[in-house]
Amino acid sequence: MTIREGTAWSADLGGGARIALVQAGTFRSDAGTLFGPVPRFMWQGLVADEIDANGSLLQALNCLLVETPGGRVLVETGIGERSDEKMRERRGIQGPPVLPALRSAGFDPGTVDVVALSHLHFDHAGGLLAQDGSAAFPRARVAAQRMEWEFALGDNPRLQASYDQGELRLIEQAGWAGAVDGEAELVPGVTAIRTGGHSGGHQAVVIRGRDRTVGFFGDLFMRPWSANPRWVTSFDDFPLTSVEVKVGLFRRAVEEGWTVVLSHEADTPVGRLRADRDRYRFEPL
Repeated sequence: MTIREGTAWSADLGGGARIALVQAGTFRSDAGTLFGPVPRFMWQGLVADEIDANGSLLQALNCLLVETPGGRVLVETGIGERSDEKMRERRGIQGPPVLPALRSAGFDPGTVDVVALSHLHFDHAGGLLAQDGSAAFPRARVAAQRMEWEFALGDNPRLQASYDQGELRLIEQAGWAGAVDGEAELVPGVTAIRTGGHSGGHQAVVIRGRDRTVGFFGDLFMRPWSANPRWVTSFDDFPLTSVEVKVGLFRRAVEEGWTVVLSHEADTPVGRLRADRDRYRFEPL
């Protein structure tokens, strides 16, 4: 994998495994929704420098390129390039989507073997299709949890609001064909772990090299403040599960010294977790 200036961060994990972070643009989310049940007085100081007049925060679309001796994996695809102008304006979408962002980083989308998605919300699975509706990664297996496909294509109106079902129907056959059940090794050294919480079939992805392990916890760990396991978003469909799962994942990341990549942090997306009494804190690298 040839890595150029298009990457926000890269590392050699040892044993032939390499990883790079590519940001596939940005969008904006309502701050109150991101902090969910957390009282405003507890979080407003954390975002004073970035909240806009509409009360929204800038969210990066962080994707990971992973190369191992067993294959090439892309973790997440961002929003993609099929949003119309009205949608782009409403969601504040800016910057290059995943395909040009990957090419700028020196990575050919046609060589991806597996696309691993933490979940199927529009800002994580939207880049599965190219602008013309063709498969953006034509030779890749699409690895999301089978349970996530069931939730995404179901008829619960609360859940439907988070998914672009029309787009997902266009790749439904490939999605079911590559679906993951529970914990599964996608290629040697890259493991998907079903977590639930944020969505019914949400999953984390763990990349293990000889010398270093990287954890990507999807939208269970969007931004640095998410290091407090009790801080969950209003987007979480199963918030009590989110709290429980975060505690276990974070403890493991601390005990094993994992590097952690945040799903939507623009400025300091890579760091380590540290135990802080009965909670955790995120320390950028």
